[in-house]
Amino acid sequence: MSEDKNNTIESQAHAELQDKSFDLSDRWAHLSLDQKKEEFSLLSRTDAEEFFLNLGPSDQYDLISNYPALEQRSWVRLLAPDDAADIIQAAADDKEKEDLLSLLDPQTKREVNALLAYAEDIAGGIMNSRFIRLRPYMSVDEAISYIRVQAKTQVETIYYAYVLSPDQKVLGVVSFRELFSASSDKKIQDIMHTDVIQIPVDLDQEHIAQIFSKNDLMAIPVVDSEQRMVGIVTFDDVATVAEEEATEDIHKIGGVESLDAPYLQISFTEMLKKRAGWLMVLFVGEMFTATALGYFEHELQRAVVLAMFLPLIISSGGNSGSQASTLIIRAMALGEVRIRDWWRVFVREAAAGLLLGAFLGAIGALRILFWPWKQEMYGEYYAYIALTVACSVLGCVLWGTISGSMLPFILRRLNLDPASASAPAVATIVDVTGVIIYFTMANLILSGLLL
Repeated sequence: MSEDKNNTIESQAHAELQDKSFDLSDRWAHLSLDQKKEEFSLLSRTDAEEFFLNLGPSDQYDLISNYPALEQRSWVRLLAPDDAADIIQAAADDKEKEDLLSLLDPQTKREVNALLAYAEDIAGGIMNSRFIRLRPYMSVDEAISYIRVQAKTQVETIYYAYVLSPDQKVLGVVSFRELFSASSDKKIQDIMHTDVIQIPVDLDQEHIAQIFSKNDLMAIPVVDSEQRMVGIVTFDDVATVAEEEATEDIHKIGGVESLDAPYLQISFTEMLKKRAGWLMVLFVGEMFTATALGYFEHELQRAVVLAMFLPLIISSGGNSGSQASTLIIRAMALGEVRIRDWWRVFVREAAAGLLLGAFLGAIGALRILFWPWKQEMYGEYYAYIALTVACSVLGCVLWGTISGSMLPFILRRLNLDPASASAPAVATIVDVTGVIIYFTMANLILSGLLL
């Protein structure tokens, strides 16, 4: 009876610790660094290890950076080579990176050094060099026994086993389900799949995420320039990458530099710096709107009524341009649209711009024509003003749609990030040109009447 009671108490205590770990995960982003360290120290070793392995490299480094070397070693050696490379890259300076690297066992150190030779945002920088290797002439029984041995070396994933030639080139792949369901005397070469998707070590992480999304895989082999398999990239690695890339793109689309940290953790000064740059560029761009208005000062003086519709005209163009750029940037990020598709996009967006512009222009014209006090507000030539507004809206929406959809293609062609064609940037460009379109239409339609 006493033993049962003790077991119940132990179970309750373990459940409480698990609840504490889950609660800490929910509150983690809102805690200061000192609070994080304090809360982390209260976890049991088992829960702390599990929690530590689920953190990002920056948080992992922050937690252990001030630990004694012996304690740092116990935490760093929990990590797979690719995760160890990430935490070393998160270190503040070269000396701290070397110190962390020295804590690893010789084999892991060699693997991490190989990973650190690659950039962080390509396949070589996020891959893991530990994976299950098989030979094509093995029997299924031999392969299963061999996998048991390999699994003890902390391989990254055991969803797939890769069949390699003596020179380490990929011959095929076999899943564990297929391996265990096959007859024990069958050869691996008889059950393996030879159409293996492979990625080069220098492939950008954003493209890797697209490949995972399209093919529904758990891992993809990485090959070097001589087509030798050097590692694997797993889905969980790319899931983090995809989130980071999407966050960066959303920031850029909003006209903000990537924050590179949770909103509440980045310093106020740093946030101002990241926002001020784009705002300054956009502000200077909007100055050209004032210049354009100054050029048409004579028309404004003769027909003050035109100023009433100026915000309506330029905002319609800016909104349509922002819509188009957002759609194309996201389509590019998902791999749905490539540079060679620019003409199809141009035709599609030009047609959309014409129809949307005609629709919005008609609404604007009807608003003027059927306004109860139209003559008092707009004068005797209200019908011509309605036509001017309708044509200007059509022109601005058409131009905004075309420019918003084509700007990402231009940036991609120049090897720049298409996300830089942010909604505020497109709106600023279209604001300037919208003024020109509006007053050009006014000169054509109202010449000899109001102008």
